[in-house]
Amino acid sequence: MQPVTKVLVVANRTSSTPRLLEEVRRRAKEKPCSFTLLIPDAGSSVRPGAANRAAADWTIASALPLLSRAAHSDVDSRIGGPDPFEAVKQAVADGGYDEIIVSTLSRKRSVWLRRDLIRRVERLGLPVTAIVPGKGKLSREEELEIVGMAGLM
Repeated sequence: MQPVTKVLVVANRTSSTPRLLEEVRRRAKEKPCSFTLLIPDAGSSVRPGAANRAAADWTIASALPLLSRAAHSDVDSRIGGPDPFEAVKQAVADGGYDEIIVSTLSRKRSVWLRRDLIRRVERLGLPVTAIVPGKGKLSREEELEIVGMAGLM
């Protein structure tokens, strides 16, 4: 029996985008994996604490069913603090992860990319995959798979 690879998925507004769902689906098909969704920025100054927590809860509620369908198993979740890097660093220290997927907005819109989050996370010593939604076009098969996942919810 193959060991289970523990994957930390770091995403917020992109937590249920087609590119991320496809990456989770591909990995789950490739080898046994367990996934945890980390939503950093839960305490950012953009929203007051309670509103920000509610937004994170909403993101988890909407993304977990789609990610679980893509993973073919339940996906765990965590909510991090206002600094995305510190949230990832803490999750890595706590969780025994083998790999990290960071899903961001496009370069024009991503505060995480402007803060060099991906390169900083790479320095933690785990393999990191960056997912930027909209980068490249999904194949027809990928589109049908994702539509099928949403339709079965």
